[in-house]
Amino acid sequence: MAKCTVAVVGRPNVGKSTFFNKIAGERISIVEDTPGVTRDRIYCDVEWNGRQMLFIDTGGIEPTTENTLLRQMRDQALIAIGSADVIIFMTEFSVGVTAADREIASMLKKSRKPIVVAVNKVDTVGEVPAGFYEFYELGFEDVIPVSSVHGTGTGDILDCVISYLPEEVSNPEEEGSIRVAVIGKPNAGKSSIINRITGEDRAIVSDIPGTTRDAIDSFVENQHGKYIFVDTAGIRRSAKVEDRIEKYSVIRANAAVEKADVCLIMVDANEGVTAQDERIAGLAHNAGKSSIIVINKWDSLEKDNSSVNNYKKDVYTALTYMRYAPVAFVSAKTGQRVDKLYPMINEIHENANRRITTGLLNDFLSDVTARVQPPSDKGRRLKIYYMTQTGVTPPTFVLFCNDSELFHFSYQRYIENCLREAFDFSGTPIRFVIKQKGENPKGVEIK
Repeated sequence: MAKCTVAVVGRPNVGKSTFFNKIAGERISIVEDTPGVTRDRIYCDVEWNGRQMLFIDTGGIEPTTENTLLRQMRDQALIAIGSADVIIFMTEFSVGVTAADREIASMLKKSRKPIVVAVNKVDTVGEVPAGFYEFYELGFEDVIPVSSVHGTGTGDILDCVISYLPEEVSNPEEEGSIRVAVIGKPNAGKSSIINRITGEDRAIVSDIPGTTRDAIDSFVENQHGKYIFVDTAGIRRSAKVEDRIEKYSVIRANAAVEKADVCLIMVDANEGVTAQDERIAGLAHNAGKSSIIVINKWDSLEKDNSSVNNYKKDVYTALTYMRYAPVAFVSAKTGQRVDKLYPMINEIHENANRRITTGLLNDFLSDVTARVQPPSDKGRRLKIYYMTQTGVTPPTFVLFCNDSELFHFSYQRYIENCLREAFDFSGTPIRFVIKQKGENPKGVEIK
């Protein structure tokens, strides 16, 4: 069934994100006493009295501004208003009705959507203060006192919202979708490629590094399948993350990687793979995520017949630990080869979930150990008794041997290369757990 959409709007710094987090039951939107912190639309699922709703937190609306970011924030809020079934208009009791509130109220009336006015920061218990009634001047019937910090009044808001919700209708199921995190350093083109993929300005695009501060989900369904793309804040070196807000964004991006099925590692073609790109790619690799290295802005380079091959060599030289990851050359600006990402995502997701039977694995093991004999040390040779798969995403294999100290890294790498060649695990890391004979595989800690 469809989730009805509820947008939370208002001028900057009235407590929208605090209210949103209270409703969501977790810290989803970044909260700071800084106007303009929430720049993009942030989404969360909310259930109340058996009804499923999709809540959207928006950046603060500045009705008239020449500032580029504030203007884009306003445009984002307008998109949210246009897609909402019900709108919660957040105001601030301690400030009273402002000129900006009146302008926003006029804007909301034109939407012809149900409007619920939430008067935030009414922290007293009992009768509402006399100043509360001033907010009826905005021209809306439903005016409810709330305290985002303490959570009082949120139930009344939700009850009022539900009274306006339309009947549930069919909606594309997001179950079975591949969750794709788009990661990279600031200004690599993450938001641009999300906008190209979704066909709308879902995330703010700006040449100012660090523009996207929150992780944003975008559902896409096409002939290739169902996907949830997550645009994340650009990840910088920890030493460079001095601003508290940006620190939250880095944490959010790391969390997005952990929850993803596939990572698109965005690299600026003009800069090549930098040390920071290596660290970001390492996040996906260490988390065991299937990955595609996406070289963006490919249209901006002069090329010849050997450009692609030479660039790939440079990429794999820098990212020696990710030679399993395919490289895609795209332009988010022109859309060049962006559609080719879908089959690549499908393939590496399938590879990461591939299971090989124990019988087939041990036939494979007999073959590879016959071709290259296991190593020996001081007259004692490594013996691998059997091999079994214990997990997927990433594919994880336990190998039982006579002495784990004899199982050198180089021989593990040999078996991994043969495994990739035999069963096609391209795009995904592989984990090996080495156990000596007699150890219980159920006690294995997969790292």
